[in-house]
Amino acid sequence: MIDHFAQKANDWDQPEKIRMSEKFVEELMKLVDIEPQWKAFEIGAGTGLVGLQLLPMLKSCVFEDTSEAMLDVLRTKVTGLSNVEILHGEVSEYTRPDIDLIISNMAFHHIPDIAATLHHLHTITTSGAVVVVSDLRAEDGSFHQFEPIPHRGFDAENLTAIFREAGFQVEVLRTYNIIHKKQPSGTIGDYEQFILKACRL
Repeated sequence: MIDHFAQKANDWDQPEKIRMSEKFVEELMKLVDIEPQWKAFEIGAGTGLVGLQLLPMLKSCVFEDTSEAMLDVLRTKVTGLSNVEILHGEVSEYTRPDIDLIISNMAFHHIPDIAATLHHLHTITTSGAVVVVSDLRAEDGSFHQFEPIPHRGFDAENLTAIFREAGFQVEVLRTYNIIHKKQPSGTIGDYEQFILKACRL
């Protein structure tokens, strides 16, 4: 497995990334009443910028990522913590049906098969479990400078349908942030970031 973030991991925790994670957590807290007995699972956890903010409110959290380099940075932050599990690999490698909260910030567009992933999430979540995802609305590919990634953002209607087919009811899907990013042409592009909340049926 190629680690596409190997060269980025040590410098990942930049102010703009930290602000983005804080904004996501702020919006998540408006939508979810986290309970202290919950076990969470973060998809594409990276260096832990989101999950570590929520960890004090949770019983435990699984931090999943396909980048060993990003998780190495995370490991330096969680030394001595007993309520942290780190999973280097795909979401499908986690099989215990004990997750109460799924979170993901700007990682869904890196998942090749969203439908298969959501069907797997249904098998590892408890009844009534909550899923909160942040990602980009559909864009022209310029956000990643036209690199070959699985998804150029998402269409809200299509994504809602995929969640429904996997056994999740989408309760909220709205734009909550605009990312201003320099495009290959040198101009500044505006990219809409949505937050989605769904519950397991």
